[in-house]
Amino acid sequence: MLTPEQRERYQRDGFLVIPGFKNPGEIAVLRRRAEEIVDAFDPTESRAIFTTKDQARASDDWFLGSDNTVRCFFEEEAFGEDGQLRQAKALSINKIGHAMHDLDPVFEAFTRDPKLAAVARGLGMEQPQVWQSMYIFKQPGIGGEVRWHQDATFFDSDPITVTTFWFALEDATVDNGCLWAEPGGHRGPLRERFLRDGDRITMEKLDATPWPDDSTAVPLEAKAGTLVCFHGLLPHYSAPNRSPVSRHAFTLHATDASSTYSPRNWIQRDAGFPVRGFWKDSE
Repeated sequence: MLTPEQRERYQRDGFLVIPGFKNPGEIAVLRRRAEEIVDAFDPTESRAIFTTKDQARASDDWFLGSDNTVRCFFEEEAFGEDGQLRQAKALSINKIGHAMHDLDPVFEAFTRDPKLAAVARGLGMEQPQVWQSMYIFKQPGIGGEVRWHQDATFFDSDPITVTTFWFALEDATVDNGCLWAEPGGHRGPLRERFLRDGDRITMEKLDATPWPDDSTAVPLEAKAGTLVCFHGLLPHYSAPNRSPVSRHAFTLHATDASSTYSPRNWIQRDAGFPVRGFWKDSE
């Protein structure tokens, strides 16, 4: 699936951009299903927001309980001073997470794709295990910033093998909050670890290496249908979306079964709900 040049580029930069990976029909089906999930979500269940400003403190029961189910989270700026939504519910949700790839047939079909399995193999993953899925809306006008981070912070393993598969479901541009990354930054250290002990979350600081800035980071603009793969140590972020255009995306995080997955990662599975890869069970 991947050419030698693509594999070399991934090793060099820590990310790979593959245009046209998903077709408009596949995207339309996923977007329609996400719309149905949001439509069915009752805001009185939870007003939990998603923020990267202080994730250890912001990780409430609603978030921690979303590890192996499907839940909605609001944008930071969704509510006004009166506590009411500032705009329609459908334009207020930050994301849906975190186990749609296993629990929802539409998201599972999008995830368990032989083409995606081939890409994972091309990136060097022997036995991918998909731990998390997120549908990210990046709403127009209020789409929140996702601060600089490394995905290995949340999916630590020995050795580090977590790989992110990020699908643009709409055109992602500098204006509406596309990803930014530091080419080659995956060769740097892991800066922090997000640790869970029961219902207690801590962010362990490991290394004081500063995050990138505009002098070294590059925007990863992507047309709808593009797949962006990146290494778990790659520093990346996305700016707030102040434009009138949303930036929907779907993302998966997988580690390799050849590595030892940390028992202190926030998402765990057991025999009753085993972690699976990109292939359907029957294949």
